[in-house]
Order: sequence, then structure tokens, then C-alpha cells
Amino acid sequence: EVRLAESGGALVQAGESLRLSCAASGFTFDDYAIGWFRQAPGKEREGISCISPSDSMPYYADYAKARFTTSSDNAKNGETTVYLQMNSLKPEDTAVYYCAAPLNCTYSPWIFTRSFRVWGEGTLVTVSS
Repeated sequence: EVRLAESGGALVQAGESLRLSCAASGFTFDDYAIGWFRQAPGKEREGISCISPSDSMPYYADYAKARFTTSSDNAKNGETTVYLQMNSLKPEDTAVYYCAAPLNCTYSPWIFTRSFRVWGEGTLVTVSS
């Protein structure tokens, strides 16, 4: 069973940086990618970044390219960790941040590649002005 668990959310001040982690486990196949998404209060969920642990090629939503960086550990035994580094945070970055899998990053928008969709429970990032 694929499982995702986000961590690293916190209350920070505008201009600060934060790194989120997504611990992934239970993959029985290699061709998958993990995406970062966020949902701000009163807004729809939006994609941030997507990365495949097999080649570590990152993909970003246009708005995220300037301040966000995603990376991943090498996958081993169906486990990996994907990171989201966020710099120069703004109050409008306040949201619950989720990771999701399994995705294909080469499509726009990113698509799930299996009949099941796995989401983590999310981690809250609050940016104060």
C-alpha cells in the first residue's frame, strides 16, 4: 500500500524559508512521480511541483519556478523522500501543502497513472506578514 506523509509545516514570517518533506513508501513499481500541491483557505488546490525519484527531473508550475525547488532522494525498496524548498515566503503562500502519487510529470496538468490516487494528510504552512 502506497503511503505518503508530509512534514515540516510551520508558522514563519514573510521572507523566510521552509523545507517540507514527503516520506513515501509502499511502491511496488518504479515508474512513478510524486507531486506537491497546496490549498489555501477558500481556494482550489493547485499544483506546485512534480518529480520522479528515478531521474530526479523536476517540473514546476509557472508561479513556483522562481521561489520553490523540489528534489528527491534515490528510491530504494519502494521508499523515498521528496522535498519542497520554499524561499522568500509570502503571506499568500499560506496553505495546507500536500504530496500525491503516483503521477506522470510529463503531462500538463500532471496526471495520476494508476487507478488509485494517494494523498498525504497535508502539512500547514502559515506565513505572517
